[in-house]
Amino acid sequence: MLDNLLTFMSSGENLVFFVFALMAICGAIFMISLTRVVHMVVALSLTFLALGGIYITLDAEFVGWVQVLIYAGAITILMVFGIMMTRHHGEAEEEPNRPWHNGLLLVGALGLFGILFYAIQNAAIKPSGEPIQAKDNTLQIGQLLFNQYVIPFEIMSVLLTVAFIGAIVVAKREED
Repeated sequence: MLDNLLTFMSSGENLVFFVFALMAICGAIFMISLTRVVHMVVALSLTFLALGGIYITLDAEFVGWVQVLIYAGAITILMVFGIMMTRHHGEAEEEPNRPWHNGLLLVGALGLFGILFYAIQNAAIKPSGEPIQAKDNTLQIGQLLFNQYVIPFEIMSVLLTVAFIGAIVVAKREED
């Protein structure tokens, strides 16, 4: 079982994938365990950047760069602006002291990791043939998006505009 892991880690591409996956997991864990909202947004941004790196290592460059530009850039900045523009009353309450909580959490996480590691190592996955390598997948995505899927693309843009206007209306009501 350990031989499979060493074989997997011998490739540079797999090692980079593993580092990005570890960064994404750590960022997600920090996001749900930190108490300050700004720190949570920074951890979420780390997760978004790591996911963009994972997409790029999987030869999905368009999705990777969209992940970095939209999520790690625009959404994170939007969250920081939202935090800065809202009022915060008082400090957060301290959590009660639970000494067994972190220990049980660690045991559960390690158990889950062990089960997943065992299941992945013993899975019999057969390749489906030759991998499809596109010369320019961004061009193909653009042609599909603006030819075959232009109506859903436009409907989505209208939906996002309506959601943005609705968020402004709700924020304005709270202010009054």
